[in-house]
Amino acid sequence: MGKASGKVKRLPRDVYERELARLQTELVTLQEWVRAEGARVVVVFEGRDAAGKGSTIKRVTEYLNPRVARIVALPAPTDRERTQWYFQRYVEHLPAAGEIVLFDRSWYNRAGVERVMGFCTRQEYTRFLHQCPIFERLLVEDGVLLRKYWFSVSDAEQERRFRSRLEDPMRRWKLSAMDLESITRWEDYSRAKDEMFVHTDIPEAPWYVVESEDKRRARINMIAHLLSTIPYHEVERPPLELPPRPAPKGYERSPREMQTQVPDHSATLGTGR
Repeated sequence: MGKASGKVKRLPRDVYERELARLQTELVTLQEWVRAEGARVVVVFEGRDAAGKGSTIKRVTEYLNPRVARIVALPAPTDRERTQWYFQRYVEHLPAAGEIVLFDRSWYNRAGVERVMGFCTRQEYTRFLHQCPIFERLLVEDGVLLRKYWFSVSDAEQERRFRSRLEDPMRRWKLSAMDLESITRWEDYSRAKDEMFVHTDIPEAPWYVVESEDKRRARINMIAHLLSTIPYHEVERPPLELPPRPAPKGYERSPREMQTQVPDHSATLGTGR
């Protein structure tokens, strides 16, 4: 988690897009297997701010059924949630049979931002490190397929991505004052991550580190690895055929003037080729 050791060569776009399309097809096959088998899959995405977690999640779910695969990105806990058992608000989002849940940050907030920023006490932090492996073993023992990914990025690349977001009005919302403070607390976050791994990188639920200097490589590597860890197979589905359209029975659509139409904004655009 230190400074960049050298520029990583970016994966060519054509190679990336071709392999991404293949992997996304496999993800759909995985989804159908999960639904047919009643499997429960949990994928945890953690890592530095701007490490590429969100963009990877977007590619994972792009062609999946949101009723099967859903993203959980919880806000800061409410006053009531702060009085609950720490894992309680995460438990309610765990999958039922036939579901995939992707945590865009997870219960590991306590070992990262809460620890570094002082949002939890030392006792709460120590209790988390003790309870987390137990919690995850319970999930795995109950049949949940739990996968944990840590996205690793250098300080130089993180700062470059922060600057890019600052200059882009479409992505500026991704930055907060707390994100920027991670620059000045780089080593604190590194120590917190190292200690977290010591306690929670367990055989039943190991951490998988995704090198994320090149986002394209990170996405491809993470998805390929996830697929390789789950024994899914193609599920035979009954063939579907479009039925013949029945003959008209005299229905006439009501006049458009009776309805409120969306203005034709497209008509105001140029049609340059």
